[in-house]
Amino acid sequence: MTAYVIMDIEVTDPEGYKEYIKLAPDTVKLYGGKYIARGGRNETLEGDWQVKRLVILEFPSLEQAKNWLNSSEYAPARKLRHRYAQTKMVVVEGV
Repeated sequence: MTAYVIMDIEVTDPEGYKEYIKLAPDTVKLYGGKYIARGGRNETLEGDWQVKRLVILEFPSLEQAKNWLNSSEYAPARKLRHRYAQTKMVVVEGV
């Protein structure tokens, strides 16, 4: 079943974060994922959620999404994301 990784990212160092942006996409693709949304304009329709940078990834399965997140290929990019941004992340299975 398809799974979606949803991230709310608050970039704390825009220059440093550019390095993350260079590394992450190839690792997503390597694990069968693709970007659905990547930092485009967003608008809160209900509630008080103030999204900073919304990223949505699609993977073939929940397991594959977790494999990507914990992979050795993504590890260098993940380290950069932790250094240059604060992230809230969930994964959800599709219908």
